[in-house]
Amino acid sequence: MATVNPYLTFNGTCEEAFNFYKSVFGGEFMFIGRFKDMPATPGQELPEGSGDKIMHVSLPISSETILYGSDANPAMGRVTIGQHISLSVGAQSKDEANKIFNGLAAGGNITMPIGDTFWGAYFGMLVDKFGIIWMVNYDYPKKD
Repeated sequence: MATVNPYLTFNGTCEEAFNFYKSVFGGEFMFIGRFKDMPATPGQELPEGSGDKIMHVSLPISSETILYGSDANPAMGRVTIGQHISLSVGAQSKDEANKIFNGLAAGGNITMPIGDTFWGAYFGMLVDKFGIIWMVNYDYPKKD
């Protein structure tokens, strides 16, 4: 069964916000990565000074819920309040990820086709026909 978690996007204040949320909820970050940690992509260079901004952070806030976040990729522009909250679906299999992604995409707009990523997951993003932003993710099993 898939899980759904909130994903918050900020205009450069993600680290400050997540340190605040950590002080409220407690716990430790499961992951924190910065834009400078991404592999270089020709034609998609980051503006100077944005490498230390947050590419992705995850903070468990209960046994069932993980709060995810990032700064808006400076090369992609700023986010607008009200359009900075996404729902992140964690699928249990690649087939489930495809089913959910394709179902939500019907009548909507795919913003990142689902596929393999540099961080080792199967991932895609879309805006459904009602204007809700979705991220669908399947984490491949870890290889020891």
